[in-house]
Amino acid sequence: MKPIEDIFPLLYQAKRIVIVPHQKPDADAMGASLALSYFLKQFGHSINIISPTNWAGWLNWMPGCKEVIDYDLFKEKAEKILDQAEWVFCLDFNAIHRTKNLAAKLEQVTCPRILIDHHQQPDEKCFEWGISDTSKSSTCEMIYDFVYASGHSNKFTKEMIDCIYAGVVADTGSFRFSSTTAAVHKLVADLKDRGLEHMHVHNDLFDNFLENRMRFIGHVLINRMEVFYEYNTVLLVIPKSDLLRFQVKTGDTEGLVNYPQSIRGIKLVAIVIDRDEERKWSFRSKGDFDCNTFARKYFEGGGHYNASGGRSSLSLDETVKNFHIAMKENIHLLQ
Repeated sequence: MKPIEDIFPLLYQAKRIVIVPHQKPDADAMGASLALSYFLKQFGHSINIISPTNWAGWLNWMPGCKEVIDYDLFKEKAEKILDQAEWVFCLDFNAIHRTKNLAAKLEQVTCPRILIDHHQQPDEKCFEWGISDTSKSSTCEMIYDFVYASGHSNKFTKEMIDCIYAGVVADTGSFRFSSTTAAVHKLVADLKDRGLEHMHVHNDLFDNFLENRMRFIGHVLINRMEVFYEYNTVLLVIPKSDLLRFQVKTGDTEGLVNYPQSIRGIKLVAIVIDRDEERKWSFRSKGDFDCNTFARKYFEGGGHYNASGGRSSLSLDETVKNFHIAMKENIHLLQ
């Protein structure tokens, strides 16, 4: 994978560009994709954003979000656009399989794929150019850096500012996580100087849900949370019946894994959700417990040191049993 700086001189040559985030894009993946699109359009490029799947409805406030193409819904249209693409930017994921049903098509494209991502262990051979930096708080921070490094800091627009800030806020846990460096605060100060109105972004990110989500969260914390004090671990197990009962939609479970972290002494929080095709895991840790290694070893996943995800094709009961085994095998790291 060649350095991403090599493409800077090529930005002036108008191209057909596709931007792809990971499946079920969150605020960082969607924000980075939209911000990059608004930046590249200023050079005369033709831009399409193709999401591998649908996304949370509470992201639709982001400028340009409603023009994003859902691959699952518009497969033929999306594949035709990819066939004509001259560049494909891959944002907030570093392995093609993270794009789910889109992965096979993304592997077939003949044009260069360009990586911008901050997760661990990138599959660099899949990308012509790119940057992978695990020290960065978010892919949105990396898009901000990309704009500056290219020498075009004069091209920040209101749309870019809102999208970048949204992704940074979301991926830093509102500036709580250890990834919140001095550079992140300087980024925010710069965006404020450029006209950022941060209150409306926070409202759209965190005060934009339906009543059923609040009741769902309460139900989960009361009835689906198990605390293992001997392992300093909390496990949340959500069966499909809960998703149906509370009419849970994409994005409604976002942030749920963070609630039990407020319990004194807890070092690891795990949540498993019974989806139709698989069981989806999310992990959060404090201190020196490596979620990335844990998820890769036991649940076909990965991500960051203190935040990662995983999956299982086993039944909900079986995958929970495997978690109990994994927890016991890691007791020396959890105490």
